[in-house]
Amino acid sequence: MTIVTSAPPTHSTPVALARTFLAGGVTGTTLAALVVGVVVESVPLFVTGLVLPAVYGLLRFLAGRPRRAREAAVVPRTALAMIESLKAVGGDTGDIPVKFDLTVAPDDASAYRVEFRQNINLVDLPDYRPGGILVVRYPPDQPWRVKIVKRPTPEWEDRAAAAHLDSAPGPATVSEPPEGGAFDLVALLGLLLGAAAVVLLFRVELFEQETTAAPSSSSTTSVSSTSSSTVESALSGTVSLGPGQSFLDDGELRRAVNSLTAGKDPLQAITVVVQERLLSVVFSPAGVPAPQFDPLSLPYERLPALVKEARTTLGVHAPQTWQITADGLTGSLTIKVGVTGAEGTASLEADGQGQVVRRTPAR
Repeated sequence: MTIVTSAPPTHSTPVALARTFLAGGVTGTTLAALVVGVVVESVPLFVTGLVLPAVYGLLRFLAGRPRRAREAAVVPRTALAMIESLKAVGGDTGDIPVKFDLTVAPDDASAYRVEFRQNINLVDLPDYRPGGILVVRYPPDQPWRVKIVKRPTPEWEDRAAAAHLDSAPGPATVSEPPEGGAFDLVALLGLLLGAAAVVLLFRVELFEQETTAAPSSSSTTSVSSTSSSTVESALSGTVSLGPGQSFLDDGELRRAVNSLTAGKDPLQAITVVVQERLLSVVFSPAGVPAPQFDPLSLPYERLPALVKEARTTLGVHAPQTWQITADGLTGSLTIKVGVTGAEGTASLEADGQGQVVRRTPAR
């Protein structure tokens, strides 16, 4: 069966491509401003890197108000649906995300299958069982954006109690049309151009930093071996592992961070970024009032478990990459674990003790 929508997905328009390019540019400019600001010890540039995402977010919010108003004006359709299957995908208290597979039976169209996630209170979870009849709503032009109506009107409640629905076949499953590869290319182009613009504007100061640091054997070192390589400067450090190794191996990440801080005065970090075989640390320069934290205080024993949870519970079934980012930009240590795959990008956030405080499933 084919579901025909009345409007094309909004993310396929040139305006959406422009927004993606702008978002990539802001991301690249922000990261470059933070790193370059630390390297050249420019407080205004560093503050610009902190403020730019907030300004962009505010402008994006204001620009999106007309669109949100139009979407709010669209009357959603109400229909009956039958639970084919359900599975809790995380959490053990309060509202937990539940993955539903439903057969939706509109009054004026053919039945179809849809999979989606919705938070359900743990106390109410026993009310949802395979074969149960629910009342759902969805935008008429986006049938995959189904939401369960937890408190339907008496009329729909009576219809649900008396209804019997047949399962729609698997081929009738609808889902949000995937974004094309053009969006990834546009975002990458924006990121590279944003970062390049900052580096070019401050290339003189950066070259002066390299020239000044070059004669000092203590400020720049490079150590290579068959298993890993380390590159250090006064305000940053990078450790690369060889093939077959991972920073999720027992004790590997802690040893790498210790190698960047050993034999030096206590160093505070601005950011710590970890990938499968790459560790990058940006240190805070002395006297610069920047959000910072002790890189040795990270809950290293919890990080492999956080990565595993992000890879298995957020809807990315075959994760291709993962990344841990630790920073103190919000005033307290925050650890974000992101994963990407065919389903998109998902992430979870944890506090300084490695306890998960927020989950963002793939959509």
